[in-house]
Amino acid sequence: MATVRQYAEQGQSAAELRRTMVERQLRPFDLTDVPLLERFLNIPREVFLPASQETLAYSDLAVTVRGAGGHRRTLLPPLVLARMLQGGLPRPGEKALAIGGAGYSAAILSALVGEVVALESDPELAARARDGLAALGAQNARVEVAPMGQGCPVHAPYDVIYVEGAVETGLDTLFAQLTPNGRLVAIVTPEPGAGWQVVRFERQAGQAAGRISLLSAGAPILEGFARAPSFIF
Repeated sequence: MATVRQYAEQGQSAAELRRTMVERQLRPFDLTDVPLLERFLNIPREVFLPASQETLAYSDLAVTVRGAGGHRRTLLPPLVLARMLQGGLPRPGEKALAIGGAGYSAAILSALVGEVVALESDPELAARARDGLAALGAQNARVEVAPMGQGCPVHAPYDVIYVEGAVETGLDTLFAQLTPNGRLVAIVTPEPGAGWQVVRFERQAGQAAGRISLLSAGAPILEGFARAPSFIF
């Protein structure tokens, strides 16, 4: 796997690396939303990574970052994130909530919707996300610090909510923060025995209106969304 530094030594710029990512990782795999692809072309992923991990910015792998107290967050592989964002059907003028995306997804969404809230429970990771969004001039994106499993009711309702990690439990709390016709996208096992999948859950007139599996994808269980361990006697 080539890194940003290795490509730079070969004379390739970060912009060229982003284009390679889009052309080789995204376009061949059902990414058809042109404005979304433009955002992946224009938003530097390395801005949201610590300096020691910038060389991983345009790989096709998930990247784990660490915050205060050993908290870990995983930036999803670009293909998985792109399919997730596209699958949420973001529209101009809408409000989106991105949970656990380290600021990168909020930066991408900032030009696709009217307002974005990025939710993070770790102050250090939240500060890095704020710095990245400020550096990119994303004035319609804000970062809030709170337990991620609780969502962000203070700014609700949201037209679309993205949970950027695997979820075992806790979606009901987020559903309550959607608009009557909102969408929620998360990585879940939609039925017993099924593998992990990116799934879009839909509402119509405030009621559950079905779900659509977008692709198979795994990720670490996101903080706040793990099922409580059961006791075996």
